[in-house]
Amino acid sequence: MGYSLDKIDTQILSILQKNSNRTTKSIADELGMTTSPVFERIKKLEKEGYIKKYVAILDNKKIGLKLTVFIGITLQGHTRSYLEKFVTEINNFPEVIECHRVSGNFDYLLKLVVEDIEAYEHFIISKLTLLPYLGNVQSLITLSTGKETNEIDLSII
Repeated sequence: MGYSLDKIDTQILSILQKNSNRTTKSIADELGMTTSPVFERIKKLEKEGYIKKYVAILDNKKIGLKLTVFIGITLQGHTRSYLEKFVTEINNFPEVIECHRVSGNFDYLLKLVVEDIEAYEHFIISKLTLLPYLGNVQSLITLSTGKETNEIDLSII
C-alpha cells in the first residue's frame, strides 16, 4: 500500500501551493512544529510524487503573451499511432501550455498562449494545420478570465 496523506501533510501541501518559496522554518512555525519533521515530510511528499516540482507562475500579459486560446481538436483516426504522434508533435509547440485527451466532441483540448491574434493565426497556418492526421479544429478565444489557479483545495479529498 502506498503513502497516505494525513492532516499535517495536507496542511504542508496547502501552504506550499500558496507559496512554494516558504522556508521549512516558517512552515514549521505556522504548524507549531519543529523544522526537522516538517523537512522530512516535505522530502517524503516529493519522493512519493505528491509534489511534482516547484515553479514560478508568470504573468502572461507582462511577458507579452496577451492572448489565451483553447482549441478543440478532432483527429482523422483514433489508432494508438495517431494519438501518440499527435501528442509528440504538440509537445514540440512552445505555444501550447496544456494538452488534454478528452471525451465528447473533441479528441484533445489544447490551451495555448500567444502574443496576439496574428501570432495565433501564424501558429494555426505554420504549425497546427501541417499535422497530417488533423481532422477538425475549433478555436475558443478567451475574452477574459474569471478564475485561474494551480491550487487544489485539499478539503475536497
